[in-house]
Amino acid sequence: MDNQNKKHQRRPRYKGTYPKAFKDKYKELQPELYADTVAKVIQKGNTPAGMHRSICVKEILEFLQITPGQTGLDATLGYGGHTLEMLKCLDSKGHLYATDVDSIELPRTRERLERLGYGPEILTIRQANFSNIDQIVSESGPLDFILADLGVSSMQIDNPERGFSFKTEGPLDLRLDSSKGISAAERLKTISQDELQGMLLENADEPHCVEIAHAITFAIKKGAEITTTSQLRQIIEDTLKFIPERDRDYEVKKSCQRCFQALRIDVNNEFEALYEFLEKLPDAMAEGGRIAILTFHSGEDRLVKKSFRHLYREGVYKEITPKAIRPSAEECSSNSRARSAKLRWAIKN
Repeated sequence: MDNQNKKHQRRPRYKGTYPKAFKDKYKELQPELYADTVAKVIQKGNTPAGMHRSICVKEILEFLQITPGQTGLDATLGYGGHTLEMLKCLDSKGHLYATDVDSIELPRTRERLERLGYGPEILTIRQANFSNIDQIVSESGPLDFILADLGVSSMQIDNPERGFSFKTEGPLDLRLDSSKGISAAERLKTISQDELQGMLLENADEPHCVEIAHAITFAIKKGAEITTTSQLRQIIEDTLKFIPERDRDYEVKKSCQRCFQALRIDVNNEFEALYEFLEKLPDAMAEGGRIAILTFHSGEDRLVKKSFRHLYREGVYKEITPKAIRPSAEECSSNSRARSAKLRWAIKN
């Protein structure tokens, strides 16, 4: 009787051609059911919600020269786009290992790749930081090829619950693995002005680091709450009101991007993890092994470039990329998130 009286609940109407709220983008979030909608979003040069479009795929595969029977590592699994292309190159022969720290997205990617036929016989996935590459190698043996894409995945940025973007309201978290460490909001509660100023400068080259660090620490000392993305954005906006009006919107946007980046790097210890990864790389690679690293801001790129050049001079690497490889103009036009990417590679002696 209860079933007979129960009214059918219709799905909410899709709000507009491209809804703004993440939760309203149910068509984009279900690409297997709404392929046409997803294709239209990509055609506009955008990334569908809950998805990630891999960058420099052609350039990476051309360098890695993967052949069936090899053993490799995707050090930053993410959405699995690069992983999928590398698996195709292996042609069911050899093995690919993959690591990622994201406890939310990793199970989804594992399930997605298993549905495509890539199970544990060809692909081993571990929830781990890529700085623990030595632990992977103890299982895999020396690696013929390695890829590390250091960018934050689009599905992390787009989900307001993760707090990665200043554009949408959400908790100021910024952790890649929300089960570990402290959130960005907690970090700000105890940070000193000098420490925050240094963080903004070192992690993001923020030109207004002095003013912003002072404003944030002063506000918190006076009892202000900075626990959401919009609260942090607002204090940055208020701090930069001295900038001429014609330039203010652009400068506020760039400073917000840099401040969120600096906090994300800090709460996830990203530079420390990258440094450890680079130190362990030579021992992880087979003779003639190839490593490709995709960076997205100057701090990462400097670390990679310095490490590659030092180990090349020491004779550990027999060849390194002479200069950073940038995505093509065509790729940048179709995917705006590719614009800041730089690809560097090295080949072990």
